[in-house]
Amino acid sequence: NRSLTLRPEGTAPTIRAFLENSMITNGLPQRFFYIGPMFRYERPQSGRLRQFHQFGVELIGSAEPAADVEMILLATDFLKRLRITKYTVQINSIGCQKCRAVYRERIKDYYRPILSSLCNDCKRRYETNVLRLLDCKKDSDLAREAPKMIDFLCDDCRAHYESLKKLLKALNISFTENGRLVRGLDYYTRTVFEVHHDNLGAQSAVIAGGRYDALIEELGGKSIPALGFASGVERLVMAMKEEGIRVEQTEPRHVYVAVIGEEQFSVALEIAERLRSKNVNVVVETNGRSLKAQLRHANRLNVRLCLIVGENEVKSGVVTLRDMVKGEQIDVDIKYAIEYILDYLKEDDVLN
Repeated sequence: NRSLTLRPEGTAPTIRAFLENSMITNGLPQRFFYIGPMFRYERPQSGRLRQFHQFGVELIGSAEPAADVEMILLATDFLKRLRITKYTVQINSIGCQKCRAVYRERIKDYYRPILSSLCNDCKRRYETNVLRLLDCKKDSDLAREAPKMIDFLCDDCRAHYESLKKLLKALNISFTENGRLVRGLDYYTRTVFEVHHDNLGAQSAVIAGGRYDALIEELGGKSIPALGFASGVERLVMAMKEEGIRVEQTEPRHVYVAVIGEEQFSVALEIAERLRSKNVNVVVETNGRSLKAQLRHANRLNVRLCLIVGENEVKSGVVTLRDMVKGEQIDVDIKYAIEYILDYLKEDDVLN
């Protein structure tokens, strides 16, 4: 006669821990990761288990499209480190609560005349979460003809989505737009994305995530934007087996990239990606704060080096490298910045 509550996913527990432990006092944004067993009451099949292991990352405190891009970049970089290559990135915007309410009614209007022909799951979802009808595998032909959320975005959500795509293109991140991508949990807002492996059949999503800008407030906190993604370990293992891949361990490193000016985000993220490819652990500023505030945040994170990317520096073809321990800094030619940072960290025994 016991009642058991089993954890279905990691985002909500992470947010509760953030609120219950007053972690906001450490400043924003903050980045977290988790890994552990999760449970779903679904029919077991290949790639879908009732108990599975999931890891995820969350970025709390940034509403900027650059933060969305960093999440997608982190997801694809993770797959690259595992040497997984046969995947595609799908993106969509499901808008904010205001514009999604209008879209939800249009979807109901679309399905209402054909409700009796839908599968049992879709009939239930029509009443509980109508947007889930769009990702139903059984009624996918009907979903293809349904109205697209992109046509109902408000001006702010549309601008956010266009900025996201612009940054992805600037970083040469290949993606496809999927108007039927809505995600399975109600708390998502604006950007949603999935990474699908080409050889896994119906259960092909190996990474999935997006924004949940209203969740923290719904759980009793302040209005703080946030986003993240998660990945099922067992499904990743399946993808790796499909490609004949074995895992190699790497060591973490520490660099903070301070960004001065919105136009420098693409340069900063490109540098961060190149450093991460060399096994350097990099944190990128995404909140548009002053340099002074960014340096304070870098100190709180206890990073060794801060790379400063500003408009004047980029125009001059340089970036500024600041040693956070010694308090010294130097301008470095942007073409040789990666090599300089790697050599610097090796000399200080950070890379050993």
